[in-house]
Amino acid sequence: LRKKYPGFEQSVRRITAWTLVTIPITPFFITALFYTYRWFVLPGYAITKTQLYWAILAGFIIDILFLAFNEGIYTFSKWKENIQEAAQLKKVNLQTQFESLKNQVNPHFLFNSINTLSSLIHEDKERAGQFIDEMSNVYRYLLRNNEEELVSLSTELKFIQSYYHLLKTRYGNGIEMKLNIDGKTEDYLLPPLTLQLLVENAVKHNNVLKETPLVIEIAVSDEGWLIIKNNLQKKTITVDSSKIGLNNIKEKFRLL
Repeated sequence: LRKKYPGFEQSVRRITAWTLVTIPITPFFITALFYTYRWFVLPGYAITKTQLYWAILAGFIIDILFLAFNEGIYTFSKWKENIQEAAQLKKVNLQTQFESLKNQVNPHFLFNSINTLSSLIHEDKERAGQFIDEMSNVYRYLLRNNEEELVSLSTELKFIQSYYHLLKTRYGNGIEMKLNIDGKTEDYLLPPLTLQLLVENAVKHNNVLKETPLVIEIAVSDEGWLIIKNNLQKKTITVDSSKIGLNNIKEKFRLL
């Protein structure tokens, strides 16, 4: 029954099923015990209805006490397990937040962004202003939403478009992004920065060239799967990867 109805919200089903099983079994076994005692221990022992009644009643009371004790232990163990998982999830959230900020606010990222902005200021002031707006959106999202356990798909997509704007400004025609999202799924929830980590991985491990652009597609399948895919054009130079981002995504989904 614990395997079939493991959750707290299924306690009523679990207890009801247990009760439906014990109600017919308890009187049957107690009655069988009386008759076994009569036939094999004390031949000719007389069974009174009163004795049988009290024995069956005692059996039901023992059933109830055992069920309460059993459910109490199970509830405590589940509560303890949930406390541990909540602590683990908090640890993963903090680790993800730290890694995200570290990856985005590192000197390399800032240098590329500022370098791009510097070029735009001299070439196109309007695009430079746009770049600053999108860059501020990226950092604002990193500082605010990364503290949440879940965000809506529409919120994540709005952020990824700002992040993509920075990539597009930097790589030009070397990168493209296609969105194929049904409006019905925009309220679905997922851990923050899931899309950013996957898009970042695609850029990190693939060549981004004008002649062979990197095409990243974000879509939702008919079965409700969120799919992030790209054309494979691996870099010839090996890129160091700790896989912390992917492992954090897997662990957060597992815990949630």
